[in-house]
Amino acid sequence: MAEVSCRKVVKEYDGGVQAVKGIDLEIADHEFVVLVGPSGCGKSTTLRMIAGLEEITGGEIWIGGDVVNDVPPRDRDIAMVFQNYALYPHMSVFDNMAFGLKLRKFPKDEIKRRVDEAARILDIGVLLDRKPRALSGGQRQRVAMGRAIVRNPKVFLFDEPLSNLDAKLRVQMRTEIKKVHQTVKTTTVYVTHDQIEAMTLADRVVVMNHGIIEQVGTPAEVYHHPTSRFVAGFIGSPAMNFLPCHIDEAGGGGLMVRVNDAIKIKIPAERTARYTPFKGKEMVFGIRPEHLTQRKEEGRPGFEPVDMLVDVVEPMGMETMVHFFVDGAPVCARLDPATIAEPEKMLGLTADMNQMHIMEKETGKVV
Repeated sequence: MAEVSCRKVVKEYDGGVQAVKGIDLEIADHEFVVLVGPSGCGKSTTLRMIAGLEEITGGEIWIGGDVVNDVPPRDRDIAMVFQNYALYPHMSVFDNMAFGLKLRKFPKDEIKRRVDEAARILDIGVLLDRKPRALSGGQRQRVAMGRAIVRNPKVFLFDEPLSNLDAKLRVQMRTEIKKVHQTVKTTTVYVTHDQIEAMTLADRVVVMNHGIIEQVGTPAEVYHHPTSRFVAGFIGSPAMNFLPCHIDEAGGGGLMVRVNDAIKIKIPAERTARYTPFKGKEMVFGIRPEHLTQRKEEGRPGFEPVDMLVDVVEPMGMETMVHFFVDGAPVCARLDPATIAEPEKMLGLTADMNQMHIMEKETGKVV
């Protein structure tokens, strides 16, 4: 087991296209870190550079205290789990899991011990004699994980391993992967485009965009305290609502967010000093759907009334999503399932301004 460090790492392709733009990232021993972001953000390229499958253009990659820039993949003591499982179809589950150990001339009794232990952890002991064609997608993914576990590597690398599974199985396999990490505690770097996977699996989340790291933090930090509009919009489902606004003086002192003549929402007193330098400027107001609720909290500090015209109502069973438009910008509220809302009718809501975010219009930086 080992820490992983990326120091000013750059990946540039022919034509001067930079896929990764000088990132710095420190991953502690035993830590489970998830790289997340949209397609083309550089997350898979970063993982492949850690694995040695991509040459780096600049910077250094350290694994376990050693620079591995020029170390071939087989000598980095890492194990990788791919999206397509990459199992040998003519081999049994046991032989698939044991193959790497056999190549390294491990004794037969040690191979059997390691395979049996991995099979126990993954609950696939009854499958050891089967061929991959006789396995479900989830079972194949467990075998691919078992093949990595038996090697007892310093670092596990996962490259979107659940993308080929159906939604129900993805949820189940997320739980399995987390359980395995709690058992074996190997340093893990996991790549996904699915922010729910990132939030549920990670000790820390690394949000990437256009080859740079936008934010590194615990799932709670990137969700509740995003540092940029990109992170605020990418993390969370449904996404955070964004509305152009001005910061104006409120009657009786203090400040308010003015979206338009109809929507003027007072800012909590304890946040006044933070936003005073932006008074009169064009900004962006952000608030998550769960922080727009039915008018039950009125009168509590920081809970401000707002009325909006309903566009679409989506009953989801455990909750109801209600959609609005404000000056052409979409807004979603996550409400109690008992909410009575009808299209083309006004609905009284309460905005929890204690949970709001104000961003600079040009840079997207959260202030």
